[in-house]
Amino acid sequence: MRTKQVCTAAALALLIAPASVWAGTISGKVTVDGPVPKQKVIDMSKEPACAKDYPASDPPKTETATVGAGNSLSDVVVYISAGANDEGTVPPQAVTLDQHGCRYIKHVTALHVNQDMKVTNSDPTSHNIHPLAKTNREWNKSQPPGSPALDAKFDQAEFIPVKCNIHPWMHGYIVVLKTNHFGVTGADGGFSLKDLPPGKYTVTAWQETLGSSQQDVTIGGANETKTINFVFKGKAY
Repeated sequence: MRTKQVCTAAALALLIAPASVWAGTISGKVTVDGPVPKQKVIDMSKEPACAKDYPASDPPKTETATVGAGNSLSDVVVYISAGANDEGTVPPQAVTLDQHGCRYIKHVTALHVNQDMKVTNSDPTSHNIHPLAKTNREWNKSQPPGSPALDAKFDQAEFIPVKCNIHPWMHGYIVVLKTNHFGVTGADGGFSLKDLPPGKYTVTAWQETLGSSQQDVTIGGANETKTINFVFKGKAY
């Protein structure tokens, strides 16, 4: 009887323990091997309010595929696509998608299904944000300079292209996921998915022009860290 009670208590502890107790982590780096779409200089001469934000020596460029030192890839969404079982846990904090310098900051914004998103305009000019959703509701809203943040929320998982109806070069992605365990790579291509309990996971990396890649990873114990890397194959353009 005593053994059964101990086992029951241990099982209950597993259920109620905060995720941080486990602190399992999957981390790594995303790189590309081969050619990617060449970054093109964006002509903002028709919008001088934004053009002045960029020195002539460093003009704004397209961000379809941004490669850094060591062939690192920016703006890749890396997330747990199977095994996390956290679809119903919506983060309470809102994510922010800013329009600054007539570009989206960040180029790729990731969030959980039904997580609040604030769309802000830091530019001294108007924008019209237009998420081109197919599964969620498509909408577009104008946002003059100095206006309050727009509140947005998406109730279905989807990779949504977003554009500005006023400035045709403004392009980005809103990635809506069913998990809290995700990250978007920065200039070094690095990612870190934390607070994972022991279990088997599928990790997916997605890039807007190079597609997606998956790897299966097992976290065997609390505080275990696994390192995996993704190498996307470049394409001829």
